Amino acid sequence: MKTFLLSDLHLTPERPATIEEFTRFLTTEAPQAETIYLLGDLFEYWIGDDAASLLGAKQVLAAMKQASQQANCYFIAGNRDFLVGESFTAKSGFKILPDETVVDLYGTPTLLLHGDSLCTDDTAHQEFRQQIVTNTAWHKKFLGLSIPERIEQAKQARAMSHEHKAQISMEIMDVTEQTVKNSFVEYDVTQMIHGHTHRQATHEYSINGKPCYRYVLGDWAATSSIMTATAEGLTIANQPIASGHSRKYLFLLSFWARYQTIKLFAFLDKAKLAARAFFQRLSSFF
Repeated sequence: MKTFLLSDLHLTPERPATIEEFTRFLTTEAPQAETIYLLGDLFEYWIGDDAASLLGAKQVLAAMKQASQQANCYFIAGNRDFLVGESFTAKSGFKILPDETVVDLYGTPTLLLHGDSLCTDDTAHQEFRQQIVTNTAWHKKFLGLSIPERIEQAKQARAMSHEHKAQISMEIMDVTEQTVKNSFVEYDVTQMIHGHTHRQATHEYSINGKPCYRYVLGDWAATSSIMTATAEGLTIANQPIASGHSRKYLFLLSFWARYQTIKLFAFLDKAKLAARAFFQRLSSFF
């Protein structure tokens, strides 16, 4: 038995290769799992369940629904898709869990979270979390807008996010180590898994004399990032995400290779026939 954990796919119609790779995962690899956890920022932005089709999510939700019929599937919202609601669960089959949830991962209590709550040195982002991400009054007001108005505000928020990232250091955007240590103590766990920072890695700590581990999932930009958990431990695998041009090139290369193989076999057949005829003529002299 195995469990898959993923985060930060940032799916958008502008990146069809990532959607294709995630759909492939759901249809070919997901059926092998007993449980799947998606730890937020599955979508680049989510402006309400009623706008899913406009965000190109219909195909994704259908594939998620199919996967949920074979495995226990859960979703923790990130800072990009915190507006998912009951309709999302109905269409995807993924049950929504609160951010910072402790689960039993093959005998090890494990804290699962998106990860941005750990970045407490990034005060601007924490204000965003307080005023928007966790503010249900703001959610209700925003969802009351028309879909075009919501799309426009989401675009503005993305632009502000990119500007914010350009202005602050990478260290500030990463987790705050003391907050991490506090979380190990608060939830009484020795293992946590999160995304958000896009910095795939394993970090080891000593908390109250006990070894503790923080596993960071990568994003799905150039490669996928899929953690597999079993009773034996945790591993992360990465596969290249081919662009449309790359897939076309690989298809043409494969077609050319098959064509050359056919030519080679045809040549060998002709060579065999020629050799057979030669030896037949040669034997006629004896």
